[in-house]
Amino acid sequence: MAKRFDRGNQTKRHRSARVTSLVTANGGIARAAYARALSAGLAVGALLKNAGLTPAQIGKPDVRIPVRSQVKFLNEMAAHLNDEFLGIHLAQSIDLRELGLIYYVLASSEDLQNALMRLARYSAIHNEGVNIRFSGRQDISISFEYVGVVRTSDRHQIEFFVAILVRLCRQLTGRNLSPLHVRLTHRRSEMPSELKTLFGCPVEFGSPMDQVIFPPDAKELALPNADPYLNRMMQQYCENILSMRRIKAGDWRSKVENVIAPLLPHGEATIENAARRLGVSHRTLARRLNQEGVSFVNVLQELRLRLAKQYFREPALSIAQIGWLLGYREQGAFSHAFRRWAGCSPRTARSKCG
Repeated sequence: MAKRFDRGNQTKRHRSARVTSLVTANGGIARAAYARALSAGLAVGALLKNAGLTPAQIGKPDVRIPVRSQVKFLNEMAAHLNDEFLGIHLAQSIDLRELGLIYYVLASSEDLQNALMRLARYSAIHNEGVNIRFSGRQDISISFEYVGVVRTSDRHQIEFFVAILVRLCRQLTGRNLSPLHVRLTHRRSEMPSELKTLFGCPVEFGSPMDQVIFPPDAKELALPNADPYLNRMMQQYCENILSMRRIKAGDWRSKVENVIAPLLPHGEATIENAARRLGVSHRTLARRLNQEGVSFVNVLQELRLRLAKQYFREPALSIAQIGWLLGYREQGAFSHAFRRWAGCSPRTARSKCG
């Protein structure tokens, strides 16, 4: 009976992994990181394998790769290259025309507002795991929502996107346009001064959402390379690609992690709040998680453990502050819970990170 139960759980986990792996990207960021690693003389084979990638996948530009594997590979590369801001550095180095079809759709648009609206519509052609939303009600707001991929696992891909967005807006308009705000949900203690200069505005970490906001007068900025005929043709190509590709909604575990991560510091990461945000009852949510072989408690515990390990690498955060970020109001409660998860104290675990 126990063996049958274990096999059932394994089947659910495999089914969940298959769903998540279906969310794919064109792999341009991973290939840029791969090229950087080769130029640095790194042995990349094992790192590819750890991320669930093969040399054949990374070597063929027309092969799409799982977004989850791309995120993991970027994390591996950043650690081995000792580059905490790998995504931003990669974004600074590429030719924006390498974005391909989408670049020419944007560049041939009549103004910046329409270019960014088209970026939001067609971004899934490049990456199905990040849904880009445009709002032009007051300021120009571009937000990023992860789909089928756990947001808390990523720093470098999202920072690449934000840096590319700022570069795109400047190149398309021919102006040194800077955002009013850049907001990112992951946490960092600090950002080097040269990268602050790159964005030209405050960069807020630990925000409730991933968002870039431009001033309202940027809406009407005309693009010098506007070409209505080319733009209509490029949009038609993009519409055809979208119609041929079914965008996957992702697994429930990643959905839950993405909605409860910003609730943790407020002590509101409950199944009831998660279900409300996902538009289902808490019983339905519990059932769907069970179908994937996990419970809400498992998801919450593993998320807290993974975030704790990330925060240990931020020297400006004390153990008490880390506990608060994870939803513990008392340091003792956090220490007790962490010992139960990891078998050692938070201080011991942090010393190993160093």
